[in-house]
Amino acid sequence: MSLALATRFARRELRGGLRGFRVFLACLALGVAAIAAVGTVQSAIQEGLQREGASILGGDAEAEFTYRFARDEERAYLESISEQLSETVDFRSMAVVHRDATPERALTQIRAVDTAYPLIGSVTLDPPMPLSDALAGTATHPGAVMERVLADRLALSPGDIFRLGAQEFVFSATLERYPDNASAGFGLGPRTIVLTRDLANSGLITEGTLFSTQYRLDLPANADLDQIGQQAKNRFKENGLRWRDSRRGAGGTETFIERLGSFLVLIGLSGLAVGGVGVSAAVRAYLAGKTGTIATLKTLGATRGTIFLTYFLQIGALTLLGIAIGIVLGGGIPLLLAPLIEESLPLPADILLYPAPLIEAALYGLLAALIFTLWPLARTEEIRAAALFRESVTSGHGLPAPRYLVMTLGLVIMLLGAAILFSGNLWLTLWTAGGIAGALVILALAARAASWLARRTSRLARGRPALRLALGAIGANRGETTSVTLSLGLGLAVLSAVGQIDGNLRTAFSEELPEVAPSYFFIDIQPDQIEGFRSRLASDPQVSSFDAAPMLRGIITRINDRPAEEVAQGHWVVRGDRGVTYSAAIPDGTTITEGTWWPEDYTGPPQISFSDAEAREIGLQLGDTITVNILGRDITGTVTSFREVNFENAGIGFVLSMNPAALAGAPHSWISTVYSEPEAEAAILRDLAGAYPNITAIRIRDAIDQALDLVGDISTATRYGALATLVTGFLVLIGAAAAGDRARTFEAAVLKTLGAARGRILWSFTLRAALLGATAGTVALIAGVLGGWSVITFVMEGDYVLIWSSALWIIFGGILASLLAGLAFALRALNVRPARILRAQE
Repeated sequence: MSLALATRFARRELRGGLRGFRVFLACLALGVAAIAAVGTVQSAIQEGLQREGASILGGDAEAEFTYRFARDEERAYLESISEQLSETVDFRSMAVVHRDATPERALTQIRAVDTAYPLIGSVTLDPPMPLSDALAGTATHPGAVMERVLADRLALSPGDIFRLGAQEFVFSATLERYPDNASAGFGLGPRTIVLTRDLANSGLITEGTLFSTQYRLDLPANADLDQIGQQAKNRFKENGLRWRDSRRGAGGTETFIERLGSFLVLIGLSGLAVGGVGVSAAVRAYLAGKTGTIATLKTLGATRGTIFLTYFLQIGALTLLGIAIGIVLGGGIPLLLAPLIEESLPLPADILLYPAPLIEAALYGLLAALIFTLWPLARTEEIRAAALFRESVTSGHGLPAPRYLVMTLGLVIMLLGAAILFSGNLWLTLWTAGGIAGALVILALAARAASWLARRTSRLARGRPALRLALGAIGANRGETTSVTLSLGLGLAVLSAVGQIDGNLRTAFSEELPEVAPSYFFIDIQPDQIEGFRSRLASDPQVSSFDAAPMLRGIITRINDRPAEEVAQGHWVVRGDRGVTYSAAIPDGTTITEGTWWPEDYTGPPQISFSDAEAREIGLQLGDTITVNILGRDITGTVTSFREVNFENAGIGFVLSMNPAALAGAPHSWISTVYSEPEAEAAILRDLAGAYPNITAIRIRDAIDQALDLVGDISTATRYGALATLVTGFLVLIGAAAAGDRARTFEAAVLKTLGAARGRILWSFTLRAALLGATAGTVALIAGVLGGWSVITFVMEGDYVLIWSSALWIIFGGILASLLAGLAFALRALNVRPARILRAQE
């Protein structure tokens, strides 16, 4: 095998131009471009978060406490390690406007701040003014600023008066931007900012109410963030302190973006898989046209290795060209659209050229091209010199030599390894790869089944020549069935799965959940208010039922005297704070699955009743001990029972319940769920909020709408990735149609010679394209339904319902795409004169 000779042959072959490789280049470039573009935007957001981390967080570091302020020694320590300290309080409440004797209320997320806020960054208001001036208010009322959506909802203009709890405020300006927006995570209401000292008479911040405090630190320039963070955690690890610094300023938002970006890149790999089908078909068609050339080279003494290397180098050069085009598009398009992207994102983004995502996309493209071209390139070894004298000496079917199978397997493993390395998520990558592979296998088997069925049913179409011709073309051994099914099917399968998952989530949120969910969720009910609260609801005939329970918040720190994170292996129950309640008697409707409830007059050592499902996941057993930090105090109790807890109906559910004596003296508030007729909701809210202004009411429908918006955004992003796969599939489909153009033209010429009318021939081609598209759409729908059912049933543990609207659109999309590609070339075949075509075959 001579590399120099193979290089010379490859260079000469490339002189023929790109004819036959346009689809090859388009498929490869589009797949690489999609991955590069997603990676570029993700890197831009990560760079923006890194650069603006301190501004997003509101400081160089943050210490957070749940439902309490920092104690004197805690605050003294934080002040000792920082140059400046700012305290903020975050909680929910109701903004109330009294207008025409009818109060208007809206849920708001309040951030109470001190005069040092913001330590880093700035607040933008409309009309423009310093935040200190806006919060100074007037001589009679303290000032407040709020986001525009809330101000518009309450019809507030600067100078208007509204109330938070028992305290009136004057609305000073609209809150356009503030530095720590992304660090707060998911909120149920628009933001309002006031001074903490102005809430002293509001009744909103008292012991037991639901709030959190954040202490933002402006650290010295040479501060070691790792060392300071570890010291703070070690010093106050038993006090319920949560620590983070500016490197992860966006917190869960940044994690969400990373995971969504990784998932979209993996979806992009499905586009490369579809493109690989087109790449393989293009190489196979090209080499089929080179049979005579290869046979001649073998006659002249060229070895198998030389011939393989010749075309490997040629395809390799074209692969590098396709990858280069994809990188230019994937890196260039975000740059061109940078102003639009940066304006639409809620997070800072620096749209630049980042080498890492471009290298990642190029590597994926290279490995995918090698995987899908190695097999057809191996066919060059099967072409013999006798091919110069015989029309066909090999069927081109069967497996290539074992060494090529081993190489292909090795390349697939490398591709998976790269995906795992870049995504950082082993199971997500394996599940996605398994889904893509499974879908391809299902589509390939379905294509064979469709061909077999078409051959068997063609006899039943006697008397219908157009249909019989279409079935004959679908059943042909080397027809377009497999390429059409694979190219369209995978993109449609991804869209189908996304549509089914999105539809099921929307159905659950908008139809099923409201049927079982309460009308309102009330929080921050003080112990001396609960009896009056109950009396108002009990006397209302339109209230079908209501539940109420005391609530504290605690952090599970130890299990059996070992760190909880270590024992539970990061289970969600031990991440962050959890609701804790108490009850002397077993609450109505509670089912004890194991163990016994404590006696109603029990006053001994603390006992715990734990959620059965979560206990099994963690591995808890009766007799285990759990330490819970509540308001900085450690309470260790023994697990004496497990009980069923339902978190799916938006009702009251606590993972952990204790006997009343265990929590005696601990400040707390009550929460309540109210089930009522829709027409009674306004009166209930008016009466309760009027009597108890500190109470916060969360309308479940509003929370559902916010959840639906979030689901919609995720679904939209995923659909864009799936559409890139579908566009790639359409390009493959065009390539398959172009490859069959000669056979289709010859078929039309023969049919015309036998007396067939143009309309009948066109109808035959139309039926063929429609049946192939329907086959691809139906199989894709089955694969997508299986994927959607798996996610809903096993991942989200919900009840799956087939979304028919999405299903029908998938089938219609398959038919339409196949018709567009097939008929574009069918019309060309009809316009050719039969005599010229038939003479060329002599």
